[in-house]
Amino acid sequence: MADAPAPLLARRRVWVIAVAVGALALSGSAAGASLVIKSPAQAAAERAAPPPDLLTAPVERRVLKDSVILRGTVRAGQSVDVSPSVTPGEGAGTPVVTKLLAGLRATVTDGKVLLEVSGRPVFVLRGALPVYRDLKPGATGDDVAQLQRALGELGHRSGGDPAGTFGPGTKAALTGFYASIGYDPLPAHADGGAALKAARDAETAAERALQDAQDAQDELEAADEPPAAPAGKPGSGSPSTGRPSAGKPASGKAAKRAVQRAREDLSSARGDLAAVLAADGPMLPAGEVVYLDGFPARVDSIPAHVGSKVSGSAVMTVSAGALVVRGALQEYQKGLIRPGQRVQILSEVSGVTAAATVASVGTAIDSGSGQPAGAASPDQQGQQGQQGQDQGQGGSAGQRGYPLVIRPDQPLDPQLAGQDVRLTVEAASTDGMALVVPVTAISAGADGRTVVTVVAGAGAQRRVEVRPGTTGDGFVEVVPVGGGVLAEGDRVVTGVKGAPRAR
Repeated sequence: MADAPAPLLARRRVWVIAVAVGALALSGSAAGASLVIKSPAQAAAERAAPPPDLLTAPVERRVLKDSVILRGTVRAGQSVDVSPSVTPGEGAGTPVVTKLLAGLRATVTDGKVLLEVSGRPVFVLRGALPVYRDLKPGATGDDVAQLQRALGELGHRSGGDPAGTFGPGTKAALTGFYASIGYDPLPAHADGGAALKAARDAETAAERALQDAQDAQDELEAADEPPAAPAGKPGSGSPSTGRPSAGKPASGKAAKRAVQRAREDLSSARGDLAAVLAADGPMLPAGEVVYLDGFPARVDSIPAHVGSKVSGSAVMTVSAGALVVRGALQEYQKGLIRPGQRVQILSEVSGVTAAATVASVGTAIDSGSGQPAGAASPDQQGQQGQQGQDQGQGGSAGQRGYPLVIRPDQPLDPQLAGQDVRLTVEAASTDGMALVVPVTAISAGADGRTVVTVVAGAGAQRRVEVRPGTTGDGFVEVVPVGGGVLAEGDRVVTGVKGAPRAR
């Protein structure tokens, strides 16, 4: 009997545990139901968009620049297509390139021979006036003066010749220059000296004729009186006076006249000889010289090879002068770019940067060939027929637009020649430091006022009326008006995060 309460106690414990487990199960079910079953208000709240999250940006104080990005090509200030025009002599064939004496990208110095055409040299000299004629002894003009200066810089002086006159001194200087490059100059007259020989022969004949006339006159004057004629014979002198007959005075006059005419003939022959001598000597054919503005120059291309026929097309392209950058502006860009604006040059190949200035903007559209559309041909422009010159007025080759020339502040590295570079043109700039905000911070009210919305630290917002100014790179200059306060570091609303996009 003493052990009877033990089973009863055990049964009670089982019931307590069962009740506890059931309570836990009911609690879990209730919790699960609370996650699934929601009130209509709760469901609507969960479906609604979250409170908007403002996007802001700081107000900055800095110099604002509006930039235009372009492409350009680094080129020399002067580019010359060497296309010699050679007139073949008698029995000669079609002119051909017989030697190429300057290689691609070679440096060219003053007086250097670039190539040979049918055995004749084509060389470079310093000068700006295009070649338009052969220069021969006796010629005058600015092109002669240019030749004299160019030869003088190479040590071949023109002596006492006046500037612009191809005289004996210039002949000697030209002959000396040709000798220094290993060639003989072409004669001004291709007659083998026949004209000079004829003039010398004429002078010799005139000298002999004069000598003969003088001898005849001297013999006549030295002779004694002629024998007296028989008395009573017609034509005899007077027997009483012994005077000579009328024949001797007549012969004396004829002799004097013959001497005078012989002297005149000799003077004329000597004048003719002087003229032939003045015109005789070396000449400078237009097809043998290329004038460049400065040195050193560079060989940019050599389309020809030894054996190529010379028919007017370029056989070599040479550039000279300081390197500049050439580009082309499209119609919508032309109004933004003006001479004097600052430019940043960037070589994306080497990473080199350089400061520069807009030197010129063309007024006519370039067709892309380096010559403005509708422009006259080189012959019509009075350029040299032997070397077609591009003085750098056209745009970047292959680009159609308004030609643009950018001149660097300091000389560019010669290695940049021919490279395509990036140009950042400063089209506009604020006058010193200014308050700037993102363009998206500007809004216009129904009243027409332009404002920005400033957000305080606690989230409070205030609208400040502003006057916009220069824009660039996504920012705009702003000036507070109407008593509004705006300071550097203030945060302005630029948008709302997650806002739906306008359709």
